[in-house]
Amino acid sequence: MAPEREGARERTPSGATAATRPRGRRLDQPRPPRRRIVPEWDPEAFGRLSERIARFLGTGRFIVWMTIVIIVWVLWNISAPGGLRFDEYPFIFLTLALSLQASYAAPLILLAQNRQDDRDRVNLEQDRKQNERSIADTEYLTREIAALRMGLGEVATRDWIRSELQDLLRDLDERRDEHGAYGVFPAERSARRDVEDR
Repeated sequence: MAPEREGARERTPSGATAATRPRGRRLDQPRPPRRRIVPEWDPEAFGRLSERIARFLGTGRFIVWMTIVIIVWVLWNISAPGGLRFDEYPFIFLTLALSLQASYAAPLILLAQNRQDDRDRVNLEQDRKQNERSIADTEYLTREIAALRMGLGEVATRDWIRSELQDLLRDLDERRDEHGAYGVFPAERSARRDVEDR
């Protein structure tokens, strides 16, 4: 082991900011989360719940159940004995309940519509990109087909080759008639002469 130095001191920070900087905070580390007074919630879960409620509020089942509850409420408070009635004739409590339901239903429906608008915006963006890709593919295929058509103009077709061969046969027949028994080509003529000489 290395011998210990006498009078070794513990190293302390020095400089203008060393004394004023608190020891617990460091810039290279994230801050610890602070406690919040307001509870935190998942916005996606709340949005999904609001969409489910808005979908239920927009169904015929909700209208039927709400109508049944209102009719039972009114009939109970008109025909029940006096001690069992909980909302007398002007039905103030019913009005309060319906306005409370409407005050919660409207923002939930708006929230659901905003989420639907966001989804529609994303779908429209994806559709627009897909349409751009389709247009680019169509233009590419159009250019390729045009290039193939131009190339096919230079390619010999079966009918063209047939007509050229027929023209050659006609020319050969005409030359054979002109030259008599000898062939048109020199090798053919010499071969026929050799046969005749024997």
